[in-house]
Amino acid sequence: QVQLVESGGGLVQAGGSLRLSCAASGRIYSINDMGWYRQAPGKQRELVATITRSGRINYADSVKDRFTISRDNAKNKVYLEMNRLKPEDTDVYYCNADVAQLSGSVFRRYWGQGTQVTVSS
Repeated sequence: QVQLVESGGGLVQAGGSLRLSCAASGRIYSINDMGWYRQAPGKQRELVATITRSGRINYADSVKDRFTISRDNAKNKVYLEMNRLKPEDTDVYYCNADVAQLSGSVFRRYWGQGTQVTVSS
């Protein structure tokens, strides 16, 4: 089995910064795409940023120039540096990873349990 554990959420004032981390562990042969999504109560989960194994990055328009995604392939970790935070960034943030558990096996998407980010005005 594969587990993803996020950390780094919390309460911050508008204009402040937070850094989220996500570590994948368990039976892992290879990880392709990793990413961050966020979800508010009663709303659909939305993309924040994704990063491929080779480092190709995609951001939601709402976070471009404020958030930075990065990853450490050797440690099976993905990070999200969030700067100039706004109250509308308040959400539960989830990381995901597309994982192959064996050589030649299909990649399956796994999700973390989520970490709360609250930005006060």
